[in-house]
Amino acid sequence: MTSASHHSPAPVALKERLARRPWSWSFIGAVLLWLATLAVAGADAAFNIGLAALSFGALMVLVGLGQMLVVTTGPGNIDLSIPSTIALTGAMAMRTMGGADSGILAGVAVAIAVGVAIGLCNYLLIRLLQIPPIIATMSSSFILQSLAIHTSQGMKIAPPQLLSSFATGWLLHLPVLAWVVLAFALALAWILARTLFGRFLSAAGQNARAAWLAGIGVERIRCLCYVMCAVFAALCALLIAGFSGGASLDMGNEYLLMSVAVVVIGGTSVTGGRATVAGIWGAALFLYFTNTLLNVIGLSAGGRSVLSGLIIIAVIVLSGRRRAYR
Repeated sequence: MTSASHHSPAPVALKERLARRPWSWSFIGAVLLWLATLAVAGADAAFNIGLAALSFGALMVLVGLGQMLVVTTGPGNIDLSIPSTIALTGAMAMRTMGGADSGILAGVAVAIAVGVAIGLCNYLLIRLLQIPPIIATMSSSFILQSLAIHTSQGMKIAPPQLLSSFATGWLLHLPVLAWVVLAFALALAWILARTLFGRFLSAAGQNARAAWLAGIGVERIRCLCYVMCAVFAALCALLIAGFSGGASLDMGNEYLLMSVAVVVIGGTSVTGGRATVAGIWGAALFLYFTNTLLNVIGLSAGGRSVLSGLIIIAVIVLSGRRRAYR
């Protein structure tokens, strides 16, 4: 009896620490799945899968960071135009570059400018026309996809060699993509934790009216978040084109579900007001290892999609119960 009472505070303290850091669950899940992959596929395969996870996971993280900002602005805010934004900006940037290394800077500038324009249009649809974000961004995605079809003319547009080398390169035995996106994530984490923008975003997401009464420009914050989301998608398009050997119409298709999944699984509050940058990385690795492990054991693509959807639903339900309990 004495021994049990002596050891019981430790698990309780650990549980409390994990509750204060919801993003930690995604990393725990990713580690467990990697260990399962190690047991199923062997050490060499698990090591290579881990390195691949850093590359593909980095792309998920980049779009997830943008989606995280939008979701944090408050209930109902979401950007469904990310796949079409990736398709259009990738096609326009690759056409601007023309396969020449000398055109890379111009192509990057075009991608960022298009991203800013898309973000502004999405916000204006929501603000001026009073259209719900899910409807506004879904509608804009159809227009963007049509523009992408016109721009690419159905062909895969090859990137410059320098961009391909950068996107597929290695630095200190790790993919360059992982280092680049890690730098973006660290910068964004610092901005959210140390600047007025981060405090204003949290306040606006928790209670928009109270934030407005306190003098915070709630609509400016929302507009900036939609713009940043589109710009992150545009930068992701550049990296995907360089990594995969060109821009194509379907290059962003898988990032709609993934951008939402990494936000939810990573611990960001779906009701707004609480962003978790670290959790985006953990969730991206968790999802990649989940899909890879299911692929190794022979589950079909449809089965993998169904299971991913069930995981997202479970996380939303569990997080909702934790908030209700508190």
